[in-house]
Amino acid sequence: MILKSKHHIVIYPLFKWLTLFLLKRRFNEVKIVGSFNDTGESVLVIANHIGWWDGFWLMYLNLKCIHRKFHFMMLEEQLKKHWYFQFTGAYSVKKGSRSAMESLKYSNELLNRRDNMVFMFPQGKIKSLYHKEMNFEKGIDYIIKNASADMQVVFVANMIDYFSNSRPGVYMYIQRYTAQQLKLSSIETEYAVFYQKAFKEQESKSC
Repeated sequence: MILKSKHHIVIYPLFKWLTLFLLKRRFNEVKIVGSFNDTGESVLVIANHIGWWDGFWLMYLNLKCIHRKFHFMMLEEQLKKHWYFQFTGAYSVKKGSRSAMESLKYSNELLNRRDNMVFMFPQGKIKSLYHKEMNFEKGIDYIIKNASADMQVVFVANMIDYFSNSRPGVYMYIQRYTAQQLKLSSIETEYAVFYQKAFKEQESKSC
């Protein structure tokens, strides 16, 4: 049985406050590149997974642009170890088990509500941001295929650069789709094209 997400009356607001506090303290800037034209439907966020800060960056994106109740899938053993994340919207998945399908179905249940956002790292593992080859695990296809056609999907590519600053800057490239658009093609291929474009744009920057 999966561990379902909760939003604690104290822990969840604290996590939102901590996100803004830590990002302001540790980074020179956090810049969102692109726009999110909200249609009011639920939002599935698909992002690259490059390090420990990823969840905080996506909470920042939610606070600044998306404005939904925050949910994310987390490995069961990690969620049991870091139990407090369950009270900020985390729910469990156990890869290679029968309950993994239950976790995917639960993701779709969450996305059936317009006030929810679910974010995922389809690569499954932390990869260097310079790793350009995109290999997604199969679960994301199931979620897209079983989602409402109008559900919003936001691709995110997180990049880091220092330029002439002592602290790094975070550059979050975003692009919005609908589930219907992605049902007609390979989501892995579409994300790879988006990521390459974001990478080239970031590469062209100078200070």
